[in-house]
Amino acid sequence: MSKLRIGALQDDKPVKITTELTASVHRDLIAYAEAVASESGQSIDPVKLIAPMLARFMATDRGFKKARRTQAKKVQVLGE
Repeated sequence: MSKLRIGALQDDKPVKITTELTASVHRDLIAYAEAVASESGQSIDPVKLIAPMLARFMATDRGFKKARRTQAKKVQVLGE
């Protein structure tokens, strides 16, 4: 099996949110948790994968990075 993009989970203070997933996304999330468990030997709650998946997605989204840089520049200009 290829290396999964989500590895060990960091212990970080959580912020609780509520969201709805489609049934197919929920099934895929459960399957991903099972893949992590078989690769790492560690059972994991599928819900705990959502935050690292979102973080990974945002960290690798070029458009989002560009928007963040643009926003940071605007804040610097306004703050001066």
